[in-house]
Amino acid sequence: MSGSSPRPSYAALLRIPHARRTFAAALTGRLSYGLVSLAMMLTTARATGSYAVAGTVMALFGAASVFLSPARAALIDRYGARRALIPMASLYAGLLTAFAAVAWRPGAPALAIGALAVAAGTCTPPLGPTMRTVWSRMVPDEKLLQRAYSLDGVLEEILFVSGPLLVGAVVQWAPPAAAVALSALLVWSGTLAFVLSPAVAGVRPATAKAAHPGRRGLGVRALARPVVVALGVGLSLGAVDLLVMAFAEQHHHRTDTVAWVLAALSLGSALGGLLNGAVDWRLSPGARLPLTAGGLGLALLAAALAPGLGTLTAAVACAGFFVAPALTTSYLVADAAVPSEFRTQAGAWVNTAVNAGSSGGAAGVGLMVGHVPLGWCFAISGAVSLTAALVSLCTAPTAPTAPGASAAGREAGPEVTPEGAEPSRV
Repeated sequence: MSGSSPRPSYAALLRIPHARRTFAAALTGRLSYGLVSLAMMLTTARATGSYAVAGTVMALFGAASVFLSPARAALIDRYGARRALIPMASLYAGLLTAFAAVAWRPGAPALAIGALAVAAGTCTPPLGPTMRTVWSRMVPDEKLLQRAYSLDGVLEEILFVSGPLLVGAVVQWAPPAAAVALSALLVWSGTLAFVLSPAVAGVRPATAKAAHPGRRGLGVRALARPVVVALGVGLSLGAVDLLVMAFAEQHHHRTDTVAWVLAALSLGSALGGLLNGAVDWRLSPGARLPLTAGGLGLALLAAALAPGLGTLTAAVACAGFFVAPALTTSYLVADAAVPSEFRTQAGAWVNTAVNAGSSGGAAGVGLMVGHVPLGWCFAISGAVSLTAALVSLCTAPTAPTAPGASAAGREAGPEVTPEGAEPSRV
């Protein structure tokens, strides 16, 4: 297999049997997540005539989707991807369709819209964490797995950038509820194609003998490291969007310039992610974890000193350069921190941390803007990532225990895990 080459490429990754088919199906379903938030917000605002109601509905939908993600991932680990994802995606798509039908025309009751939004958020299928679990089973080589996670992260970010553009195209000829219905179609068809892939058959339920990762002291500690870093990255990123907007307003720039600055952030993240996946690192993922979070923090500290929009754009692009590597490395460390039967849950905890952090960062900086100088706001957002890096560094495992029981042991090289699981790769 190509994965055995000393410098495996992204092309080698996609030549793995069933990889392209499985990944394309997962991306189709995940495109739904890139457009559903904006589509639901526009639909609710049009149906109720209130942006306050729209904001409340989206907050409820987001909370249900984000904070219940580990619980839904636990169902994947317990019952297998095929048995758990199809009912989950069917319920989610059905509730989104009901939401679109109820809110298709103005005058829909806000209570019914909110109830359907919360119910849909509760059922959101964890396609991202499940796809990363499938990658960990398909890819036999740790360098190739690094490329898989990097490519996955970069393309996920592209989906979240292109999703709102797709909503904009839909609302040119149909009500916003049509975009919600399209989101339902994408997630259901993508999930169905995903679970029918032969590669997904490898994501089997946990065995009865498998111990819960929370019962292993060092495993919990190792999982806490990537979760803390993901939380710090999310908090910092959640603050940046609003800070860039406030900066442009303070310096009397047109509001459309904000989009270009945030595009630089996304471009930097994409380039950083691709480069991170292409480099054959000598440092283990656990050693790189605080470095990536620290790099993000330092770049945001530099943004605090930006005198104008040009230098701010450069600093934000540099900050973006560390975003995808930080998250990719967090997923790799989380993957190594738990037994193979719990990888979906581990990835979901990282995913939950970055999404919850993003929401918290936006809310926190919203309270500061107008009361604290913008330079200090950027510095505080950078300090959050630096703190996460310091926590990750201070809590790094110092000695491996039994083979396969800790992230530190797995980072030393391929080993055979208990219960006949596949070799470790981080």
